[in-house]
Amino acid sequence: MDNKAFMNELISRYPQLSDNEDQIAKAAECLINCYQNGKKVLICGNGGSSSDSDHIAGELLKGFEKRRQLDPSLRDSLLSVTAERGAFLAEKLQAGLPAISLSAHTGLITAIANDTDADLIYAQQVVAFGNSGDCLIGISTSGNARNVVDAAITARAKGMTVIGLTGETGGRLKPFCDILINVPERRTLFVQELHLPVYHTICLMTENHFFGNEVN
Repeated sequence: MDNKAFMNELISRYPQLSDNEDQIAKAAECLINCYQNGKKVLICGNGGSSSDSDHIAGELLKGFEKRRQLDPSLRDSLLSVTAERGAFLAEKLQAGLPAISLSAHTGLITAIANDTDADLIYAQQVVAFGNSGDCLIGISTSGNARNVVDAAITARAKGMTVIGLTGETGGRLKPFCDILINVPERRTLFVQELHLPVYHTICLMTENHFFGNEVN
């Protein structure tokens, strides 16, 4: 299945996303370019969008629909460290695409909120983790989440590419996005219902580019 087929499948199931097709394709291409250049993806959001951040990271860090084989050099290195356990690890571990959900670090988030400002919980992590050429995926159903907007501003300042996942208006996040996927809904639950198939498709297209020849 090629990447165009994934997009066609998405639009056939969710025709209301047809106006977002180009931006979804650009977002997938952004992730592909990011990984081809040895970079990483940072993801952030609040509430349900925080869970989406974790979900996206999970689809990238291990096999999504493909059984991703380790690079042969890593398999050999594992075996050289210990033949018995190395063989198990070489068989079971999968190749991953580096992604960090910024909502996953509870201790750090509470420290930032307590010591500086709760609006900075993601921007501070972008300062620490982000580098030029990395991607930030900022998720906000309204587009107005202050901590996501601040993360986007910081990411732009560091030379990162910002992908926004929002509702219809794009909100305050819009001007700080290189790629904006503003799905055609305004109510939070309906926006979230469309975000899921959008980011699943982006992850499928990214995985397919790097592991399309893998056997499931």
